[in-house]
Amino acid sequence: MNHPLTRVIDLFRDLEILVIGEAMLDRYLEGMTGRLCREAPVPIVSLVACRDAPGGAANTAVNVAALGSRAHFLSVLGNDAEGVRLRQLLEERGVDTDLLPVDPARKTLTKSRVVAAGQLLVRFDQGSTSAIDRETEQDVIDRLIDLFPRCDAVIVSDYGYGILTPSVIATLGELQRRSPRVFVADSKNLAAYREVGLTAIKPNYEEALTLIGERCGNHGESRAERIVGWGDCFLQATGARMAAVTIDTDGAVVLERGRPPYRTYARPTHHSRAAGAGDTFLATLAMALAAGAETPAAADLASAASAVVVATEGTSACSARDLRGQLNAEGKLAPDIDELARRIDVHRRGGRRIVFTNGCFDILHRGHITYLGQAKSLGDVLVVGVNSDASLRRLKGPSRPINSQDDRVQVLAALSCVDHLVIFGEDTPSALISALRPDVFVKGGDYTRERLPEAAIVEEFGGEVRILPFVTDRSTTAMIARIRAVYGKDGNPVPERLCSGQPIAVNGNGAPA
Repeated sequence: MNHPLTRVIDLFRDLEILVIGEAMLDRYLEGMTGRLCREAPVPIVSLVACRDAPGGAANTAVNVAALGSRAHFLSVLGNDAEGVRLRQLLEERGVDTDLLPVDPARKTLTKSRVVAAGQLLVRFDQGSTSAIDRETEQDVIDRLIDLFPRCDAVIVSDYGYGILTPSVIATLGELQRRSPRVFVADSKNLAAYREVGLTAIKPNYEEALTLIGERCGNHGESRAERIVGWGDCFLQATGARMAAVTIDTDGAVVLERGRPPYRTYARPTHHSRAAGAGDTFLATLAMALAAGAETPAAADLASAASAVVVATEGTSACSARDLRGQLNAEGKLAPDIDELARRIDVHRRGGRRIVFTNGCFDILHRGHITYLGQAKSLGDVLVVGVNSDASLRRLKGPSRPINSQDDRVQVLAALSCVDHLVIFGEDTPSALISALRPDVFVKGGDYTRERLPEAAIVEEFGGEVRILPFVTDRSTTAMIARIRAVYGKDGNPVPERLCSGQPIAVNGNGAPA
């Protein structure tokens, strides 16, 4: 069974994406070490391999191509061996290099890393970091004007090394006003794009706080909580509709005008494996938005693609096939309670805090997504018990479920905040809770402690019961009633209701009032 988000990935093949920014060559000098140098107390590395990969904005373009879209890359290369090598690598990976002019006065940006036994020892940087000259700048602008209208999305990957001059940024703004596109930017100076008309920005945690003049010190809040608290400031400072702030091992926080924050989660990994993960997140986010995905879906796809990259050594890209594999629900759905208990025991031995919640999740809506994100924030691992079709029918009546248990599980598996899923057939999750012994049992605000027979079980083994605020005006039952009110019993639209644009009132039982 295909994961729901694979439909978005399928749409990538119809997109043309423009990436503009600094092209870099990432070089890895790999070897072994087991002794120290006589001249100084430093390791001697016996080199066994040299591996090159596109880096910086070039890696963003490679990710676009790997995920299935046509990638156009606009940058400037030096007239040197590194520039020739980088162009070759891009062409091998399916990136259109027709927009890569050569400036003989510049040196291609190159980052050379010395790695021994998987450990990064030192990095050497070389290449031009000053602004491109007037003639080259005009060349970039001319190429930009030609290609911009033909692309579905524009990605800026601005490292501050001279490609995105004020004139180039002004041209981007004029083109965006004339012919708006999905426009996503990752820049060391996001404030410079305030008037461009950005769809989204993707700073990391430090860049986000620098943007608003904050320091990265610890004020008793988690990094995600700090980002949420300053959300409006990020959007105001850049004029963007959306901000996806990446927080390395803590995932990302997505902020959007008029909507509650959305959190994605990442599996912690060694920092040396993080090279290029931000490029992958940036490319996938922009492509998903260009394909029409809603913000949470776009963020979860970007998070899943980044997870693929950090699982490999060095600078790498995520392919469409890799991303589909990462989204496979089999990794989250446990076949039975015993298997789930085994997985949870591994987490518990690792000192992780286990959060459990349950529900029908018949038609997943924004209230569910907000609730599950809040539940995840109460611990490290979120386990969701899903009522089986038979169980849901007993609870909700013969007309339910609308979606089968397999479909409901697949949709829930698309959320990065959900770590494990299990289907249960009883009316309550008491047996699940007894087997899993979660640290926190969570329910929504339409419940009370007295209405939860499972609460006593949780508290018997020292667990905590938390009732989260109920998201108003978000109810599956009411949603179904509105659909029936609009389409009528025979399934045909009721014209005056369909076209009125007015909300349809429902009574306390979820029927049209």
